[in-house]
Amino acid sequence: MLLQDNPLLSFKNCAGPLLASFAINNVLPFRSGDVMRAFAFNRQLGTSSGIVLASLFVERLLDLLMVLIMLGSALVLFRLDFEHFAGVGSVVLIAISLLIVLVLLFPRLFSPLALILNRILIKLSPEFGNKVAKEINKAMKSLIHLSKKGTMLILVLWSAIVWLAEGTVFWCVAMALQPALEAPAAGWLALPVGTLATLIPSTPGYIGTFDYFTIKAMTALGTPTTIATAYALLVHVLLWLPPTLTGGLYLFALNIQKSRSKNLYDQ
Repeated sequence: MLLQDNPLLSFKNCAGPLLASFAINNVLPFRSGDVMRAFAFNRQLGTSSGIVLASLFVERLLDLLMVLIMLGSALVLFRLDFEHFAGVGSVVLIAISLLIVLVLLFPRLFSPLALILNRILIKLSPEFGNKVAKEINKAMKSLIHLSKKGTMLILVLWSAIVWLAEGTVFWCVAMALQPALEAPAAGWLALPVGTLATLIPSTPGYIGTFDYFTIKAMTALGTPTTIATAYALLVHVLLWLPPTLTGGLYLFALNIQKSRSKNLYDQ
């Protein structure tokens, strides 16, 4: 997603900031990792905050779209109604999915909103408003570039692969808990239900919301509450620990590198 603004950008340069943002999100509140990704690694990524925010926005929309597709598939497979989990029907799911597709494929439709926002900011504070307007324009150009059919198809494909990989984690944990857990396929329902619950404001690492709705998804398919609780906690640890450790190690190494560079500069 960032190659359009910086064609020389490597996978290695992107992996560190990505994992660091996950680690920060897992230990600090208010999506602090997303803020850090947008503003703390611009020099390393060779791009601006506006471009990174645009990529983050597309990433979140793709994630939500994939999770909704997986949820719809699971509901059909297990013959369940989404209203059982969230109090809203399948029509809401379809409407949200269509809106996401509209934003991803036709961002030009939202250009007038960006222009209105730019004018308001410039009126409120000309100097600051002009700076923000430049970033908003860059972000819109990036969104329009990413909306091209070939580019968006690749992004959708990668997103699907990533979420299928995470779904495999849910399924493997369910398989490991057999015979206590009689329906390992229930993990494919727990993934979208638990993930959508992370949209609800909660503690760092989504402790509480993710676990509660994962347990609810498992018990809906006949899993005893005690087994469902053990399952939810185990999955949560497996999803939380690797990115937190790797992202934390990256931040630690980066801090040491900066300290050494500063010492050399001072000398």
